[in-house]
Amino acid sequence: MSATATATPSMMATAIRALAMDAVQAANSGHPGAPMGMADIAVALWGRHLRHNPTNPHWADRDRFVLSNGHGSMLIYSLLHLTGYALPIEELKAFRQMHSKTPGHPEVGMTAGVETTTGPLGQGITNAVGLALAEKLLARDFNRDGHTVVNHNTFAFLGDGCLMEGISHEACALAGVWKLNKLIAIYDDNGISIDGKVEPWFGDNTAQRFAAYGWNVIGPVDGHNVDAVDDAIAKAKKSADKPTLIIAKTTIGKGSPNRAGTAKAHGEALGPDEIKLTREALGWTHEPFVIPAEVYAAWDAKASGAKLEAAWDERFAAYAKAHPELAAEFKRRMAGQVPANFAQAAVDAVIKANTEAQTVASRKASQLALEAFTAAVPELLGGSADLTGSNLTNTSHTPNLRFDAAGLPNNGRHVNYGVREFGMAAIMNGVALHGGFIPYGGTFLTFSDYSRNAIRMAALMKIRVIHVMTHDSIGVGEDGPTHQPVEHVSSLRLIPGLDVWRPGDTAETVVAWTMAIGNATRPSLLALSRQNISYAAKTNVDEIAKGAYVLSEPAKGKAKAVIIATGSEVQLALKAQEQLAAEGIKVRVVSMPSTSVFDRQDKAYKKAVLPKGLPRIAVEMGVSDYWWKYGCAAVVGIDSFGESGPAPELFKHFGFTAENVAATVKAVLKG
Repeated sequence: MSATATATPSMMATAIRALAMDAVQAANSGHPGAPMGMADIAVALWGRHLRHNPTNPHWADRDRFVLSNGHGSMLIYSLLHLTGYALPIEELKAFRQMHSKTPGHPEVGMTAGVETTTGPLGQGITNAVGLALAEKLLARDFNRDGHTVVNHNTFAFLGDGCLMEGISHEACALAGVWKLNKLIAIYDDNGISIDGKVEPWFGDNTAQRFAAYGWNVIGPVDGHNVDAVDDAIAKAKKSADKPTLIIAKTTIGKGSPNRAGTAKAHGEALGPDEIKLTREALGWTHEPFVIPAEVYAAWDAKASGAKLEAAWDERFAAYAKAHPELAAEFKRRMAGQVPANFAQAAVDAVIKANTEAQTVASRKASQLALEAFTAAVPELLGGSADLTGSNLTNTSHTPNLRFDAAGLPNNGRHVNYGVREFGMAAIMNGVALHGGFIPYGGTFLTFSDYSRNAIRMAALMKIRVIHVMTHDSIGVGEDGPTHQPVEHVSSLRLIPGLDVWRPGDTAETVVAWTMAIGNATRPSLLALSRQNISYAAKTNVDEIAKGAYVLSEPAKGKAKAVIIATGSEVQLALKAQEQLAAEGIKVRVVSMPSTSVFDRQDKAYKKAVLPKGLPRIAVEMGVSDYWWKYGCAAVVGIDSFGESGPAPELFKHFGFTAENVAATVKAVLKG
């Protein structure tokens, strides 16, 4: 992009400042300070370095841009509008309004050109680490001598709040050891947060902190000097083995005579009087939302972007001629399509599980399933937060990922995230957003509390990320209540758009994995047992994929009640069914590995599984409140924290025995 003689970099930056203050004022809501303060940085990056094509926001080899300080959303909306994305000025006028493409914080899938949903501070820079990791590994998988088809940078803007959040430490430390040299973060060092000057509560030496992580650190530079920022970015792009942090000193609300440099500029509209003064101070005489033609011309990136993509298309055509199979595989993976042989691998795995009828912990069943799927699906990228031997997320097809001194990765497909559950979850979000990989990662279910907000963000973004959460109940035993999840499964089920699976044996575990890998628009979470689970014979494994199914009917006659169970408690339900049958009491056992999937079935199927008129008793080693939604007459659950002790003793203590389940059913039938 080249600016015209009249549209100077200063004018380009002023256009951003004007759009930011006008949109926030029109909404009477928002954060004008960061966009106004970072406008010159944006000119340097978006005007001189960013490789993108506004007419094709999904071009595979585009640079990725993340606004980690997502409250400053008018910065990215202004840039997308000015450079030529499908974001007309009417959408900026509708900032923060219902059904607009300019929501309060940037949302992927809502606005063309937005790469990730940001707002919860620290997660954007962590997503950026995932994006950069995916780029490096995709380059490893597909680039060949003389043919470079994956070669782009990941840029992130971030502020003080992102650095104060602990997740930034988790992610940036990993970026250093992974030597993500194509990750460039620009820190808006304005010294202001909502509560005022950050000095009393944020005294970190940021430069030393990032140097200790193994990053290049450039600056501080004057964030209002476009040429200085331009030079810093050019230097950062030359890094061969380190990510780069550029520290840019700025004034929040730059241009506002009375609000610049104050917390007042951070999170509220400037007001009509201050906007009038700001226009005068900036020499911007135009009406609100009016941008001169020469400024549009200076910002317009459509022609240059199309040229960049066309050049890549030529390179890819030559690549496809030299390596046709690799080219086809690249297209498939970037399109998010599972391999053609995946369905057969899934069927074979289910048949194998049903035939062998193994009694194993569902975490082990998960690893058995992964043996098949990691062979059939090369884009599966596994990992664990320092619990590989417990989560069993590794397979013979997924060696540990390692980087040499030059920053080049081996052929590893299993990531050791270290004790960083939150960072792992948000990095996986970035990997999924980049495309080309399906990430999965493991930890203990009780530690989902650490990563919950990133799990929520995956659901909000509708991306395919798979969480493997083991040690799913008081069956953890001697580790005690700190490690025994009680409320976790139910609380995770409350996240809209997240499929939680709690499989009851090997076949259900295989189906859970099949559904998780095959669903491109939902994250999934598998809650898996530490203790062994007996296999339950099945006549129709296809119905497992519907989230709940009739596992066992009475041998003769009609059922008088339904026992609903999940996970390891399915075997309790079956044993209780046997005991009740010996007393002439007939019950149906329904296994419900995924409540959300079952809830999406049609009314006829749900009625067939849970007929009206039959009392229902739920059995799950977790809080009972969740199960009342299914019209249960009783719940065998646990509404307290656990205890330290051997698992069999805990089961008896908390009433998770076949005898207690049978007694509960009889009590319900007696009324």
